Amino acid sequence: MDIKELTEAMHNFVHSKGWYEPDSKRPQTPRNLAISLSLEANEALEHFQWQGELKDKDELASELADVTLYLLQLASVSGIDLEQAILKKLETNASREWNTESDDSSRRVSGKG
Repeated sequence: MDIKELTEAMHNFVHSKGWYEPDSKRPQTPRNLAISLSLEANEALEHFQWQGELKDKDELASELADVTLYLLQLASVSGIDLEQAILKKLETNASREWNTESDDSSRRVSGKG
């Protein structure tokens, strides 16, 4: 499946639960989706809290799937072509200079995000 097909499958699921309905108890607004995306990303991070290696690959895979679904949905309801945004970001990043020294922050020399 490609990004568009995954997005369509995600929308079909959300529609089947009634979450796009005006009276939904889970309104699928960009704000709510961004919050959910952040929460799920933090759940993925929990798999590495207090340990250096992954103990449950299937659980992490499940969290990453949640992150991806919220990302696809947030992009879609916000009118963003995620595939094009990714390609543009890759092109931008390819032209950036990245720090190779081990300094206090390990940040890029120039540019943002």
